Amino acid sequence: MKEQEKLEITNHSINILERQNISINGIIKIESFDSEEFLLETTMGPLGIKGKELEIIKLDTYNGTITIKGIINGFSYLDDVKSKKEDGFLTRLFK
Repeated sequence: MKEQEKLEITNHSINILERQNISINGIIKIESFDSEEFLLETTMGPLGIKGKELEIIKLDTYNGTITIKGIINGFSYLDDVKSKKEDGFLTRLFK
């Protein structure tokens, strides 16, 4: 539990170098990954990264950092969890 608390207070940042390397701080866990997509849980919510030939170069689970190389086509925060909670509330409200 103490390790998780440490990760939650970690600053979250994303650095991209020449669209070929991406370094991310504030990683809680890796949900899934392959050569075209990474799904990460960060301190600021779920994060998806898409690209080609993606691979992990460095992973530090203690500090919650990851470095990925490949061709970065895009990344976005996935707020599906929030919308599901809101849908549940609205569904109960109008029953």
